[in-house]
Amino acid sequence: MTPVYDQARLLLIADTHVPKRARDLPPQLWDEVDSADVVIHAGDWVAEPLLDQLEDRAADLIAVYGNNDGPALRRRLDEVARRELAGVKFAVVHETGPSTGRERRCSALYGDVDVLVFGHSHIPWDTTTDTGLRLLNPGSPTDRRRQPYCTYLTATAAEGSLRDVRLHRLPRRT
Repeated sequence: MTPVYDQARLLLIADTHVPKRARDLPPQLWDEVDSADVVIHAGDWVAEPLLDQLEDRAADLIAVYGNNDGPALRRRLDEVARRELAGVKFAVVHETGPSTGRERRCSALYGDVDVLVFGHSHIPWDTTTDTGLRLLNPGSPTDRRRQPYCTYLTATAAEGSLRDVRLHRLPRRT
């Protein structure tokens, strides 16, 4: 049975690439998993053990597969997930295409939701389209690529709105 929330503390992550880019999630992120009502993962897990761990540890998990996820993960996860949390309609997908034209494209494809969470680029993103669709990419907590920091997002869904959206920087690994 799908939980119903009056208010939900959210953790948004993507592009974890465990164990290829990191052996595990950073301890700070596991603390966030433990305190979140809902963990949203926008794909590129790479291997099943992290999915197993998050399914066991997260109070509630919404997750999709990414382009680096093989057949085993694709059997367990959808390409697009949709859920309503505390009156906010979410869609989660890994890829949205190039940044140029993203708002227009996503409004056309996901105009029936309030928030689209996506990954793939490892670049944090937070914009709102002309139609009111909020686009969020948490970056990556394990593979910063050309970004200065590894990142993730937290937010609160309550009374039909998304509040307290915050990008968190993780300490650089030495």
